[in-house]
Amino acid sequence: MPNVDSVKVAVRVRPFSQREKDAGSKCVISMNSNSTSIYDPRNPGHMKTFTFDLAYWSHSGFLKDKNGMLVSAGSNSYAGQREVFRDLGEGVLENAWQGYNATLLAYGQTGSGKSYSMIGYGANRGIVPVVCEELFKAIQNQEKNKQYQITFSMLEIYNEQVTDLLSKTRKPGGLKIREDQQQGFYVDGLKLVPCDNYAQIERLMEQGNKMRTTATTIMNATSSRSHMVITIQFKQIFLGEAITKQSVINLVDLAGSERQKSSGSEKDRLKEGTRVNLSLTTLGNVISALAEVATGKKVLHIPYRDSVLTKLLQSALGGNSRTIMIAAVSPADICYEETLSTLRYAERTKKIRNKAVVNTSPTEKLIRELKAENNKLLSRLAGLGNMGTLVADETQELRYLLAENERQIQNIQVAWESRLEETRGEWEQQYTALAQERRMMETFPYLLNINEDPQLSWVLKHFIQNGSCDVGQSTSNAIILRGLGILDKHATFTNADGKVTLTPGDKCKAFVNGVLITGKTKLQHLDRVILGSNSAFLYVGLPAERTDEDLSRYDYDFFQSELAAAEGFSTDKLGAASSKDSRADPSILAVFHDYIKLMPLVAEVNQMSEELKKDLTFELKVKNLAASDSRGYDLQKEIIVKVTHVTTNQVWIWSKAKFINRKFLMEELYQRFREGEDTHVNQDSDPFWDPVEVVHLGSAHVWLQSLAYCLQLEEQTELLNSEGLEEAVVVINLSPCSRDGRILGEDDMVIDPLELLGRRVDFQIHIVECLGVKWLRDAAGRGIQIGYRVYDLPRSLYTKPVWKNVNPKIEETVHFSALNASYEFLNYLQKNALIVDLWGLQEGCTEMDCSLDGLLLAPEGTIMVDDPKALTANDAGLVSALTYITEMTF
Repeated sequence: MPNVDSVKVAVRVRPFSQREKDAGSKCVISMNSNSTSIYDPRNPGHMKTFTFDLAYWSHSGFLKDKNGMLVSAGSNSYAGQREVFRDLGEGVLENAWQGYNATLLAYGQTGSGKSYSMIGYGANRGIVPVVCEELFKAIQNQEKNKQYQITFSMLEIYNEQVTDLLSKTRKPGGLKIREDQQQGFYVDGLKLVPCDNYAQIERLMEQGNKMRTTATTIMNATSSRSHMVITIQFKQIFLGEAITKQSVINLVDLAGSERQKSSGSEKDRLKEGTRVNLSLTTLGNVISALAEVATGKKVLHIPYRDSVLTKLLQSALGGNSRTIMIAAVSPADICYEETLSTLRYAERTKKIRNKAVVNTSPTEKLIRELKAENNKLLSRLAGLGNMGTLVADETQELRYLLAENERQIQNIQVAWESRLEETRGEWEQQYTALAQERRMMETFPYLLNINEDPQLSWVLKHFIQNGSCDVGQSTSNAIILRGLGILDKHATFTNADGKVTLTPGDKCKAFVNGVLITGKTKLQHLDRVILGSNSAFLYVGLPAERTDEDLSRYDYDFFQSELAAAEGFSTDKLGAASSKDSRADPSILAVFHDYIKLMPLVAEVNQMSEELKKDLTFELKVKNLAASDSRGYDLQKEIIVKVTHVTTNQVWIWSKAKFINRKFLMEELYQRFREGEDTHVNQDSDPFWDPVEVVHLGSAHVWLQSLAYCLQLEEQTELLNSEGLEEAVVVINLSPCSRDGRILGEDDMVIDPLELLGRRVDFQIHIVECLGVKWLRDAAGRGIQIGYRVYDLPRSLYTKPVWKNVNPKIEETVHFSALNASYEFLNYLQKNALIVDLWGLQEGCTEMDCSLDGLLLAPEGTIMVDDPKALTANDAGLVSALTYITEMTF
C-alpha cells in the first residue's frame, strides 16, 4: 500500500550579500522554531508568518573554523551545512534504503543560496556530495548477501533543451524526453555511469561542472537560468531471494525563480522568453493544481506534460516519491517581493500529497513482463502492415518501444560487474588526466575561468605551454574557446624566456585588468583577462611568480568593477562620498552593483546585434544622476539602457527590467542563428525592434518663489541630461498677471505671500525659445517638445512640436489661475521649482498631446490650479458651472 504524505518543506535564510551590505539593507526575516516571518519594509507593522516543517537561520551568529567551515559562534540559532544535512540529507538516505524514490528540490531567486545548500562551497559541502559519500560509507557496513548497484547521471535543462553534463559531446537540440509504461518519463540517451566508490562520483560532478561551464558559454546563458538535475539510481539486490529493491534519488537545483515575474509593469510589448521561463512557470502551475487537489477541489488537468522539467518531476510531485523542498531566501529588504513570493510558493508546495511505495520487484518477473509486452507490440506491427496503409509515425514509435524493451531486458541480464568493467577504462583515463593536470599546474602558467556562478568558477584550466599558444573558436587552436565575441583565431599567448605575453588578433577584443589592449602585452601573475564579450579568466603565472595569496577575492564582480573603473564609472562618479563620514550612500552602491551586473549583458547583446546584423548599439546610462524633484531633493537613481540604431540614429530608452526581458528573447533568436536555423521573425516578434518613441532628453528647474511675491522672473537656464551635461538652454518667463492677462508691475508686489491667501492669483508661463539643442544638432529629421506640470494638475502641459531647428522659437504662453489661493498653494510657490522637461521627437513617433483636454478652465479660458475639494461652497458652485461650460466648449 502507498504511504500518503505531504511534501516536506524547509526554508533557509542566508547572510547578507556584499551588494546588500553596500546598499545598507535591513533584515526583514525572523524565525522562531519552524515559523518564518517577513516584515514589509514599507510598512514595518505589517508582518506575514508562514509555518513550515523546518526553518534554518543561517543569516548570522557564525564564524569560520580552522578548516574553513562555517559553524555556530556560540548561538544555538545558527544552522550550518551539517545541521541541514542532518535534517534533510539523512532523510533522503533513509528513504532510499527503504526503497522509496526520494527527491530534493532547491527553490528561490538567483543568489538566494540554493546552490550553497545543495552543492556547497569549499569546505562547506552541501547536501548532494555528502549524500553520495554517506551512501557509499553505509554500503561498506552492510551484509555480504546483498549486491549494491549505483548509477549516477547529471543533466541541465535550459530553454527546454536537455544537456547531458557527463557526455563529451553536446547533441544539437538537446536530448529527447520519452515515456515508458514502467518508468514513466525519462531522458533518452542520457549517460548513466555505474559507480562503486564516492571518489568516482566526486570526479563525475567535477566533470559535469566543466561541461556546464562550457555549455553556458556556448549557449550564451548563465547557470542561474538553468535547472540542474543529479539522479542517483540505487539498487539493492537480495541474492538469496532474487528480489530487487530500487530507489531513484533526484537532487534538483532549480533555476532562479525571479524569471517567473512578468515584466508587464514595465510596459514591454513582448512577454518574457517563453521557452526560457516555461519550466518554472509550468512547475508553478503544477504545484498550484496539486495544492487544490489536496484541499479537495476537483482539478481536471495537471499540466505535467507542458515542460521538460515537470515531465521529469512527475513522480516527485503528487506521485511515487518522498519529496523535500528547501526554499532559499534573502534576508534583505531590497529583496522583499521575491522573498515573499518564494515563501508563498513554498506554502503551496507544502500542501501537495504524494503516494510513495517501496519499489521492490522480482527480477525474473520483470523480464517476463517485458518479453510479453514485446510480443504484443510485434502483433500490433504485423496488424498495421496487413492493413496496407502503414502509419509511419505509429510504426516508428512501436519499433522504438520494441528496441527500448530489448535494451531493458539486456541491461537486467548483464551482470553488474560487467557494466563496471565497461567503465573501468574510462575511470582510469580520467584519473590519469587528473594526475597530468596536477603536474601541469606545477609546471606551466594557466588561465582559470571566472563565472558569475561561484560554483562554476575555477573549474576550467587552460595551460599556456612553452612557445606560442593560439586561442579561439577554431579546433586547430591549442586553447579552444567558444563564446560571444570569440573569433576563430582570437589571440595568441606566448610563453618564452621566462615571461608570458598576450597578443589579440585584428579586431579581436581582449582586456587585461579592465583595459582594452591592442598589441602584445606582458602578463603578470594574477592579471585579469577577458576575451571577447565576457569570457573571463584569472591568469596564474609561472610557478616562480606564485604566492600564497588568497585568490577568492578575484571573483566575477571584481572583474566587472575593474572594467567599470577603466571606463570611468565608479561610486565616486555617482557621488557616493558623504561629506560627513566619507561613507558611501547605500542607494548609490546599489546602482553601482546593478551597473556592473548589467555590463557583461550589454556587451553580449551588442555582440549578438552585430552578428545578427541588427545595426543596434546598447549603452548603459544612469537615470537621474544629476536630477532632483521640485523641492531640490535628489531623485532615486537607476540604471537604464540607451538603444541607438546605427543607420537611422533612432533612439530608445529601456528600463533595466525591459532590457533583461529582451535579452532572454534575443538569446533564443541567437541560439537559432548559431544552430543554423532560420532567424527571420516578424517585426512585432523581433526582440531587437520597438516602435519609434519620444525620448526624455533633460530637465531644468525654474524656481517659482518670485510668483509668491508677485514679481516677474525672466530665466535662461540649462536643460541637463541624465548625466548632468547640458542638452540645451531654455528661455522662460514667469509673470504674475491680472485675470485678463495684463502683466503686473512692481507696484503690485507683496511683502508677505500670506497677503494673497484667499485671493485670486493669476500668472503666466511663457516659454520663449530653446537654444543649442544637442538632440537636433546630432541628427537630421528630429524635433522637440517641452513639457511641465504646475502644482497638482492632473497632467503635464506640452508645447507644440518644433522640427529640424537647432535653436527653435517656442513662443507659447499659458495663463493659470488660483481662484482662492490656499496656504498649500502659496507654500508650493515659495518652496518648489517648475520642472521643465525637454522631449526628443523622432520621425514616425507619436507626438505629445499639446491640447488642454482634461484640465479645468475658468470662463476667461485660463487653467485653474485650485483643488475643487478645497474651495468654498460658492467657489464649488462656480467650478461646477465652469466644468459644464468647459465640456460644452470642448
